[in-house]
Amino acid sequence: MTAHEPKFDTLPADLYIGGSFRPSADGTRFDVINPATETVIASVASAEISDADAALDAAETAMADWAKRTPRERSEVLRKAWELMTARLENFAHLITLENGKARADAMGEATYAAEFFRWFAEEAVRADGLITRAPASGARIMVQHKPAGLAVLVTPWNYPAAMGTRKIAPALAAGCAVIIKPASETPLTMLALMPLLEEAGVPPGLVNVLPSKRTGPLVDHLMHDPRVRVVSFTGSTGVGRTLLKSAADQVLKPAMELGGNAPLLVFEDADLDVAVEGAMLAKMRNLGEACTAANRIYVHEAVAEAFTKRLTDAMSALKIGDGTDPSVDVGPLVNASTRDKVAEFVEDAVSKGAKLECGGTVPEGKGYFYPPTVLSNVPETADCVHDEIFGPVAAIQTFTDQEDVIHRANDTEYGLVAYVFSEDFKRALQVCERLDYGMVGLNRGLVSDPAAPFGGTKQSGLGREGGHEGMLEFMETQYISSSW
Repeated sequence: MTAHEPKFDTLPADLYIGGSFRPSADGTRFDVINPATETVIASVASAEISDADAALDAAETAMADWAKRTPRERSEVLRKAWELMTARLENFAHLITLENGKARADAMGEATYAAEFFRWFAEEAVRADGLITRAPASGARIMVQHKPAGLAVLVTPWNYPAAMGTRKIAPALAAGCAVIIKPASETPLTMLALMPLLEEAGVPPGLVNVLPSKRTGPLVDHLMHDPRVRVVSFTGSTGVGRTLLKSAADQVLKPAMELGGNAPLLVFEDADLDVAVEGAMLAKMRNLGEACTAANRIYVHEAVAEAFTKRLTDAMSALKIGDGTDPSVDVGPLVNASTRDKVAEFVEDAVSKGAKLECGGTVPEGKGYFYPPTVLSNVPETADCVHDEIFGPVAAIQTFTDQEDVIHRANDTEYGLVAYVFSEDFKRALQVCERLDYGMVGLNRGLVSDPAAPFGGTKQSGLGREGGHEGMLEFMETQYISSSW
């Protein structure tokens, strides 16, 4: 660490239960690795079943009071959390880079995005509007209100260690719920570092609990089978999401699932290529491609394919690779060796089946889980990367000539999280967007994530929405009172 780099005075590495840090009941710990250097950052407590029970007890006690707080009281606490996190963005960005690997600028973007969920849901907390009307036939008064659903189990991924937590914590607290968070074992430090900030903001002890653990399956399953838990919110792979949905069925839990993606990016012949390349770079390289929203299949009209490919290749080739803590670096390492190796396999498979390697494609020597920005053209439909998430810095380009054909190809996947469309013909672009079977579409832009918008997908990309007004309702139940008064 160089002198100019921000850091926390202390780096919490224990479980956070009932408002205090503590080791796991059996003393087990695991190491968190810096993916740029392959060195140990910290040894973190690994929660087990009795720790989960302690967190459940703490959450139950805290929620009894929190749910009674006025919406304005809850709002003010969330607003304070936004103010405090905004003042410490550099610190959080540095920690994100250390445990996730993403470049400093990317980490600053995540930290800013993460903090914004506290501000957005501070504003939404006072807008859980109900309804009073009269039944047309009986004349009875119908009163509809939204109430806190209950304790929520939040399971977050490693690719956005701050934002995927705040995107769930903020609406849950706004709704009046207590939460237990299981962060990814690759990146638990950012979420633990957030807890003193929440204390300072006025979050009561026990309302937010963090259980890092290498025993994820048994721990989460135990939490989900406790009758006090009423909500499970998960961000991660579709395969794990299916497993959690089966467990959720046992208790009939309210599920919110943000799962995998296989995002198509369509570039039509009338697209502004400067806009399209800029959008493709953002959609592909944000978080080094380690995102469910990353452009996975890039379809370019034959009339502009050569020009688009050259511009994209030039842009990708110009990115600087290195340790993300260096402010001049554009591209840090992937999160671990298995992720890097899988990305390399995707490229090797595509090239073996006829794809042309335009740039990148070679694992660099030395420490760190680095993989260079890579562009593949003429990618065949049989390539594995067309059907599975690449989750890395590889742009796989295919061509098309017919609009109906490319819409069919874009929709020909079990996933339906996000798609991207680039065209200067606004009427045509909107028609294409409406026919794409995805929960979100970026039109002439490579970014769809926004705390004010309902984030989520169709098909096997998940259930429910995060962000927007809908995000708070995922942690609420609708109650209807019928009265003759």
